Amino acid sequence: MSGSENSDVQKGSFGSGSADEFEQHSEEYDSWYSHHREVYESEVLAIKALDLRGVGLDIGVGTGALSYQTGVTVGIDPSLSMLRIAKRRGIQVVRAAGEYLPFRDRFLDYIIMTVTFCFLDNPRDVLREAWRVLREEGHLGVCIVTRDSPWGKHYMRKASTGHRFYRFAKFYTYEELSGILKENMFETVSVKSTLSYTPEAEHRVEEPTESTATKGFICVKSKKLQRF
Repeated sequence: MSGSENSDVQKGSFGSGSADEFEQHSEEYDSWYSHHREVYESEVLAIKALDLRGVGLDIGVGTGALSYQTGVTVGIDPSLSMLRIAKRRGIQVVRAAGEYLPFRDRFLDYIIMTVTFCFLDNPRDVLREAWRVLREEGHLGVCIVTRDSPWGKHYMRKASTGHRFYRFAKFYTYEELSGILKENMFETVSVKSTLSYTPEAEHRVEEPTESTATKGFICVKSKKLQRF
């Protein structure tokens, strides 16, 4: 693994526009979690329910708000300002892009990407790198806000009005995500979901379920398959 807060990072993962916004407004981004505590806690429960174990990595760790609550101790991100916040939370941080992971082949037991997939310029390239660094039958967790849910539609409306962060996002359905994972040699083994209520409803902490219907936040646990 390379050094932590490197000044240089290969271009990748996030487009230059979104990367600039995350870099310049990391504190604003991080404040979302304290302003939406019930949603935040519901997402943490869904991630924990994936039961990812061993040596892990968070791709797109951001400020570490989710990682430090779910037991992930190492994270990468292109944004220095985000990584500095994550480091204060006790995360071991590396400035890197998902397309160029600074780890040797078959090194990790699991990788998690939480609300990162929608901001990737080259998701298939990132998945190929994830496949490379995962051990045999290692696990990949991907959590998304689904496009066809009330939450996805809510964020897409924000995107259409030029929202600082969401205007760069590409949202996926659960079926689309599963298909992309399968194309890149990952087999879905379990799904955990939460946020059954709408963004306008009173927020509450929810235990995750396996049903994906209308749920706003879905986490897919997949297993690395072998190439023949």
